[in-house]
Amino acid sequence: MSSVVGTKGQVTIEKEIRDTLGVQPGWRAIQRMEGDRVVLEFLPPKHRRSLAGALEHATTVRIPAGQAFEDAVEQAWADSAREGEEAAG
Repeated sequence: MSSVVGTKGQVTIEKEIRDTLGVQPGWRAIQRMEGDRVVLEFLPPKHRRSLAGALEHATTVRIPAGQAFEDAVEQAWADSAREGEEAAG
């Protein structure tokens, strides 16, 4: 497969290659030289969807919201510090 370099230095990535790699519009193409060759790597864009609750079905642990969460964090730090003192002591 080959393509012609356009007037702005652009080339087209063949559809078969895009499909195999899963490359979609909006992905970033990272270019680097390796010897006398150009290597391209593709990175998908950062997602903009929240993953909150995505694994809710896989655990029974529930994280409280707001002040209850802050209190739980403080308690966890206190418990950890106490365990460290007991182990050292």
